Amino acid sequence: MDQIFPYANIIVGVLVIIIGFIFHWIGQLISLLDWDYATKIGLQEKGLPPEYKTYEHGIAVADVAIGWIYGIAGAGLIFNTHWGHQLVWIPGVVLLYHSISFWFWTGNQKKSGHQLRPDSLRVVWFVANLVTGVLAILVAWNAG
Repeated sequence: MDQIFPYANIIVGVLVIIIGFIFHWIGQLISLLDWDYATKIGLQEKGLPPEYKTYEHGIAVADVAIGWIYGIAGAGLIFNTHWGHQLVWIPGVVLLYHSISFWFWTGNQKKSGHQLRPDSLRVVWFVANLVTGVLAILVAWNAG
């Protein structure tokens, strides 16, 4: 399979496992199992207004429902399998969506007077999801 740059499959596979599987799936699984513990260790924000918690809980459910695929897709890329290159479309598109929705969600929170995380974390998380998503899409696209 053609590569967009040397070792793209390995680099993107590792990114998908770290950003998608570990941070999204495992992090959100912890949130679903014990929200208070997730808040204590910083996975969820302290002082979250109830109406925001409903939304955040819904996102956690969605991440847990689909995020297990990220680990499989990432492993498939690391081992340079054809199915890994095809399956990585899913985390690619979802992580791109996550980056955009997170940027606007946190921006709207800030506008309404609820800045729940520092701007530096907002930028880093947006960029991490955006770069991982775009690279995953490019790897999948390039695989044909």
